[in-house]
Amino acid sequence: MPATSPPVTSSLSSQIPLLAAPGALERDLARFQAFRRPTAVLPGTPSTVASRGAVPAYANEFWTSRQRAGNSLHEISYRACFKPEVPGFFLDRLSRPGDIVYDPFMGRGTTLIEAALRGRVPAGCDINPLGAVLVGPRLHPPTFEEVRARLERIPMEWDGELRDDLLAFYHSDTLREILALRHYLLGRQRRGTLDAVDQWIRMVAVNRLTGHSPGFFSVYTLPPNQAVSVRSQERINKLRGQTPPYREIRPRILRKTRALLRDLDAPTRATLEKMSGGARLWTQDAAHTPEIPSSSVSLVVTSPPFLDVVNYAQDNWLRLWFCGIDPASIPLTMTPDLDSWMQKMTDTFSELRRVLRPGGHIAFEVGEIRGGALPLEEAVVASAERASLRPRLVMINRQQFTKTAQVWGVDNGRKGTNTNRIVVIRKDTGERP
Repeated sequence: MPATSPPVTSSLSSQIPLLAAPGALERDLARFQAFRRPTAVLPGTPSTVASRGAVPAYANEFWTSRQRAGNSLHEISYRACFKPEVPGFFLDRLSRPGDIVYDPFMGRGTTLIEAALRGRVPAGCDINPLGAVLVGPRLHPPTFEEVRARLERIPMEWDGELRDDLLAFYHSDTLREILALRHYLLGRQRRGTLDAVDQWIRMVAVNRLTGHSPGFFSVYTLPPNQAVSVRSQERINKLRGQTPPYREIRPRILRKTRALLRDLDAPTRATLEKMSGGARLWTQDAAHTPEIPSSSVSLVVTSPPFLDVVNYAQDNWLRLWFCGIDPASIPLTMTPDLDSWMQKMTDTFSELRRVLRPGGHIAFEVGEIRGGALPLEEAVVASAERASLRPRLVMINRQQFTKTAQVWGVDNGRKGTNTNRIVVIRKDTGERP
């Protein structure tokens, strides 16, 4: 998608929503009991600005712990992504229909998809070109019949060389089909004829490459949000006594397409089409986005790279190969020390302050890393204040269960992924960028 500027915000964008008013969001969180639990108000995170005092913290279960509770269009796997209920919580409270909602680390695009479904104009950025591959097609989804007709016309025969190393994942006949589809898609991309239906097929195929059920192209391996190395897959095969079975890729692409489009009834599709017409995606550094007009964004909901916890290029090596992207060409943010990470976040916050309208908000999710030993929310507060933004509060979302924790054999309540930490940050009214 071309990196053009987002449209000017509608007149609704100049109105500050009710819960953006001073104290209103805090009162809402303090009284929140949607899941029949009282909110705990905890000792605040220290501010680096002496006159402000501590940033208050609110702990509760603020959104459902159920899996797949959002629209089916979200059901694309990606490492370290949050569920759609997270942006939905803030979209309802800190934005209005017609507002521009932005994610500078968009990943699989949860914020953008949810924003469009709720009548907001989505905008997103990611240094990894895989982000646009995953997000763009779901903002402009074709019909099931369009996908089926196109797949029937794509030749799935390949008489060229095989990548022998990939036979650890795939039956030779499955690999031939994957190589034929890859050749078709890359050829269309080179010729400039890769249309919306092709992009959808590429996106679905990327998400069927590896997984741990018969719905994927591969033999049993890790969950589909990451691909193990060839050597690791060979060890898995030996341990399980398995060899890759033949898995035809056309019906698997169609089955996943049907699942993704399951919730797109006519009104939902109409809303998505209306909002995605103004959508903009960029593949670049989030700290430098001159294409975004100053004071045009009403709300940012994002989750940044957490130091060196996740290696997105390594985890997505097979997906990147399928899309013809060299992982070495992607300057991902991988910072092993906190000071370097804070500097990167400060640079990003400075750019977010420019693009936010006065009174606009950032919901910055930092999860819980290193078993909670590193309070990343304190680093976020300090980085935001360095960029002349005002941290408003910290939300701690506590839940009883997460699927990811169970897959990895992590006991709930001890460590892992059952706690979200979100710092809500505000650009003061009356400010100029």
